[in-house]
Amino acid sequence: MDAGKIAEFEEYSRMWLDLVPRFGGADHGYFLPSEGESDVALAIFSFESLAPYDVYRKEAAGNPDVQKAMEFANETKCLLRYERSFFRPLLTGRNK
Repeated sequence: MDAGKIAEFEEYSRMWLDLVPRFGGADHGYFLPSEGESDVALAIFSFESLAPYDVYRKEAAGNPDVQKAMEFANETKCLLRYERSFFRPLLTGRNK
């Protein structure tokens, strides 16, 4: 990955550290590959269910701070592609 794009992605990610919790989500971090050639970075956050996530998507769309983050991503092209996946917890409440 290009070091400049990594720095831009880090800046973009920092914007979301404050945004996701404002809308009821839990931020679990942003992850970059640590070795090998890869352009995949992960942002992991969660909501109690899809219903609060849908509320977040609707409310966030009109939020000026969210719009600022999206404008930054569009201007810098720090996101090569955007994919969403939904997971459910497995083995909740167990010791790690």
